[in-house]
Amino acid sequence: MIKFIFRGVLRDRTRTLFPFLTVAIGVGLAVFLDAYLRGTTDSMFNTTARLVCGHLMVTTSAGAHAGEYATPELALLDVTPRQQELENSYPEVVWTPRIRFGGIIDIPDSTGMTRAQVPVSGMAVDLSPGGIEHKLLRLDRILVRGKTPRNTKQILLSEQLSQRLGLNPGDRLTLITMTADGGMAIADFTLAGTIRFGITALDRSVLLDSIADLRQTLGLPDGATEILGFFKNGVYNDRRAINISRHYNARHTHPDEFSPLLRPLREASGMGQLIDIVANATGLILTIFIIAMAVVLWNAGLINSLRRYNEIGIRLALGESSRDIYLSLLAEAFFIGLLGSTAGTLLGLGAGFYMQRVGLNISGMMRNATVLIDDVLRARIAPVTFFIGFIPGLFATLLGNAISGLAVFRRQTAQLTKEFSE
Repeated sequence: MIKFIFRGVLRDRTRTLFPFLTVAIGVGLAVFLDAYLRGTTDSMFNTTARLVCGHLMVTTSAGAHAGEYATPELALLDVTPRQQELENSYPEVVWTPRIRFGGIIDIPDSTGMTRAQVPVSGMAVDLSPGGIEHKLLRLDRILVRGKTPRNTKQILLSEQLSQRLGLNPGDRLTLITMTADGGMAIADFTLAGTIRFGITALDRSVLLDSIADLRQTLGLPDGATEILGFFKNGVYNDRRAINISRHYNARHTHPDEFSPLLRPLREASGMGQLIDIVANATGLILTIFIIAMAVVLWNAGLINSLRRYNEIGIRLALGESSRDIYLSLLAEAFFIGLLGSTAGTLLGLGAGFYMQRVGLNISGMMRNATVLIDDVLRARIAPVTFFIGFIPGLFATLLGNAISGLAVFRRQTAQLTKEFSE
């Protein structure tokens, strides 16, 4: 019987083509949106983690309260023993110190007089070859001109800013910033190279320095404005991050504003609500598609029942029970849903794979953006993406036909002769 129904589905296109196309298009959209959302949120979270707050972030209590306006005056001291404690307590996380600072760079002319002055957003990290920061910041990929600093008093500057100022690797410039004591720090540097993160908000005015150099400039020995933690598998685990922060903070409960405070990405970046929305986004999308496709397929089933009105009547007249006819309609719906879901999944995976490899360049839309997100949006195909389309595809098809097929039970056998005569 199943073989007979399957052949009927393949041969009678008039009653299967529209439901098949509806399921295929709906499933294709669901699969593509799943891959697109995964890629976009990964890009946003990973970019924010790599460049702003890590998966976990240790600062002083005052620094956490000041947020992006924190200055080196609120920095952590004795960073080395603190980092060692973190590594021993949470071995699944790798830790690295950073210093964030603001300042002005002074560009001299040929006579040594000021030619230009521009504000910069500075970040000092461990630039030693083979260090974790090379991987996190992708220094080999973002380097545009010149080379990474090998000696002291060398910095990297954004390519966009260096072009605007007419700077080239090897040029001299002066950094004016604030020390850890609130005084003024002035230091001369050489431009080692230029970088481009591919993130408009950063590429306007970013300056990258060695943390050892800047500690000396700021008078901050073994200090850092923050210690960032990254899960070794590279994937942010919100539940584990929250548990680590609670455990650490419970052991360091001091009223001092300079006491350390550990926060997960959701708190340090202010993206907690977005993380919750993304966690529920897939289920919401599937629910919407199931309801929408079920309504469409319900109407298609009603139209199909009208077209097959005589066929169903003849089957009832020949002695086939309403229950058997109803089950055969559901079996047809299952095969249509299976075929449509397979075709839609292949369609969605194809579009998702293209977005994963090529991406969509939105740099033209990000010129005035302040959100840290890559200028090229990409999708990410996960193992669940291969199967997620079958949930709405099969369920919506069965639901729509289950509702429309109830009309079979309303046919009265005693009225069949009258119906046929008409």
